[in-house]
Amino acid sequence: MIIVNLDVMMAKKKISLNELAQKIGITNTNLSILKTGKAKAIRFSTLEAICRELDCQPGDILEYTEGH
Repeated sequence: MIIVNLDVMMAKKKISLNELAQKIGITNTNLSILKTGKAKAIRFSTLEAICRELDCQPGDILEYTEGH
């Protein structure tokens, strides 16, 4: 199971969903789907843009855990 910690990173960097979506060039809706862990996939270009804006690594955003 993949856990998305985007909300944690956004809080640490004090950036809103709207601001991040605008900076990386995706819709608020798509970023919200990713943030809530409901996304089925993420483009590497989107992940790269998020990491660039939040000054973090992909592992700061995505976490693997044993799921049932």
